[in-house]
Amino acid sequence: MRKTKVGVVLSDRMNKTRVVGITWHTKHPRYKKYLKKVTKVYAHDEKNEFRIGDKVLIRETRPLSRLKRWRVIKKLSE
Repeated sequence: MRKTKVGVVLSDRMNKTRVVGITWHTKHPRYKKYLKKVTKVYAHDEKNEFRIGDKVLIRETRPLSRLKRWRVIKKLSE
């Protein structure tokens, strides 16, 4: 089973590639405050159809290039 994640498109300047930010929360070990972290991943977009700000579903895939390990599946909302 391949992992799926929900993220927001941060950049669409590359051809057939989107930078997707995946937001997650973690608790600080000492201060116990919840921190928001963003992991940036490169995702393949074959038709160049997704734009900055789109909320998308991405799925893990085989290595497509040096950095791309994800593929954009569908758009969830703006």
